[in-house]
Amino acid sequence: MPRTIFAPSSGLPLPVGDLFGAYGIQQRSAGRSLTARQEIPHVPKFVVQGGQRLSGNVRPAGNKNAALPMVAATLLTDEPVFLENVPDIKDVRTLLTLIQALGAEVEWTEPNVVRVHAKNLDGTKLDASAAAKIRASILLAGPMLARTGAMQLPPPGGDVIGRRRMDTHFLALQALGAEFGFRREVFGVHADKGLKGTNMFLDEPSVTATENAVMAAALAKGTTIMRNSAAEPHVQDLCHMLIGMGCQISGIGTNTLEIQGVDRLKGGRFRISSDHIEIGSFIGLAAVTGGEILIQDAAPQFLDSTLIGFERLGIRVEIRGEDVFVPADQEMRVNMDLGGHIPKIDDGPWPAFPADLTSIALVTATQCEGTILIHEKMFESRMFFTDKLVSMGARMVLCDPHRVVVVGKSKLHGGVVESPDIRAGMALLIAALGAEGQSEIYNIGQIERGYERIDERLRTLGAKIVRSDSRGDLDR
Repeated sequence: MPRTIFAPSSGLPLPVGDLFGAYGIQQRSAGRSLTARQEIPHVPKFVVQGGQRLSGNVRPAGNKNAALPMVAATLLTDEPVFLENVPDIKDVRTLLTLIQALGAEVEWTEPNVVRVHAKNLDGTKLDASAAAKIRASILLAGPMLARTGAMQLPPPGGDVIGRRRMDTHFLALQALGAEFGFRREVFGVHADKGLKGTNMFLDEPSVTATENAVMAAALAKGTTIMRNSAAEPHVQDLCHMLIGMGCQISGIGTNTLEIQGVDRLKGGRFRISSDHIEIGSFIGLAAVTGGEILIQDAAPQFLDSTLIGFERLGIRVEIRGEDVFVPADQEMRVNMDLGGHIPKIDDGPWPAFPADLTSIALVTATQCEGTILIHEKMFESRMFFTDKLVSMGARMVLCDPHRVVVVGKSKLHGGVVESPDIRAGMALLIAALGAEGQSEIYNIGQIERGYERIDERLRTLGAKIVRSDSRGDLDR
């Protein structure tokens, strides 16, 4: 199999920052406002009648951010791998399509169970249009490099929530012995001499870069010590899967991982943990609608920082074994810091409050008495959807790309909005369910990339929500 590395035409080394910096963000709108009488037929939307108290039991889907690297990890072995509790969402199906194009056999054996057999990998290049649909296409670099020695990657897609660097991925793979280059909007990576374990320090605790490096190190010769690595629950899921496949990994859940590479990995059957981001979304949903929800199989060991964040909003939950219960009689009052100072909810690398829940915390705060600062530190475009909440009656000020001051309680009313990304879309859906009147939410494909059958599951809780595939007349 040819192993191609693209090099600059000058023949000179190309700085990593120059090579990948321009591709850390896709230049597209973070979400456009809708104008009256747009004639775009057959665009899916949610029509929501708000003001309903949602109550009942719900079971979270498998962790999307664990499923994606675990799907990629199936390429590390020529034996069959079964993944259980796989969320049946667009991002997962897109990645499965990508590995099929590389030669892997993929089969849904039963609901939420996928069998992957990568016995013969006959390709090293991804389709650019398919790769552009998801960020996770970059996760194929590590396992393909380890398994076949080469990979060609177009720039990945995904949510437009700010600049998302790829430098850390390639610096980590380079430390393991890979070489890389760029030509015609394709990244080329190869390791003709194989990968070797090393002692590395990641320049930032990137989740996907950690996952890429761990997968590559699993088949590298010798021991790899990875410092400043990410420790999120989905990273832990991947590491436990690799251990089950025959790799030796210590330090799971910390920022220092030690990986003992092996010559060959075996197949097996592995279960994806419940999605802690979806669990946080259901907590916010229950609070905003004044409902009572039991979240089953909620993996409470991963919820400490999430629950602390909601406690600052005056929202408490009960841990019942593996379940989480959100009662209806919530105080919904912001807990001031000592001295009467305005508190904040801010995100950070694990185990801090998850970045993906800042959008959910933001909409929840609109229904809580008091003032709070939401500080999203990681992505400079994630908070730009606040104008849509303001149009629905929320009282908040976008201070800069990272900080929003919320003054509650606001009386929300229905509106016509469009989802710019997965988490903002879910936040808008929660707002619509808690608002008075009818709302229409467009670009729902973004929401469905991360939340499996969300409309069906919300209806079981009492939500009045209909999925429609025709836009029609948007006059209000």
